[in-house]
Amino acid sequence: MLKLSALDTEDLAVISTHMQDAVLVVGDMGYSPKRKQFALLANRFAWDEAEIRQRRRTGLHFDRVLAVKTLNIPMTEKDAVLSLLAVSFAEIDAPAGEVLLTFSGGATVRLIVECLECQMADLGPAWSTENVPQHEIDDADSL
Repeated sequence: MLKLSALDTEDLAVISTHMQDAVLVVGDMGYSPKRKQFALLANRFAWDEAEIRQRRRTGLHFDRVLAVKTLNIPMTEKDAVLSLLAVSFAEIDAPAGEVLLTFSGGATVRLIVECLECQMADLGPAWSTENVPQHEIDDADSL
């Protein structure tokens, strides 16, 4: 089981790699302005154990969050499924910046943060899955 922290972009890239293709429902993410925390629960594909084809329930949270903005996410549809593609950070006014959670279908969550503070932790045992996430790659000739 993994437990990781990120305080810089290199650390966040590691978390992003482990969270790639995690699936979650809209109702499993939320923002607490009082705690300045954004958190989500997801079923991540365990790329570190890819030959076994398993998923793990994983928590991901960001601290020192000042605001949350969403695009193309049906926030009132709590059972809507999202597939996480990447997590990135852009420094705007050091150490403050924006965390971008990019989902398939053009959905995004943008976190305005005082600084980058992220933690990811697996929450329980893995379970097997027959489905391995795949992504279609555009043919360079079609560009």
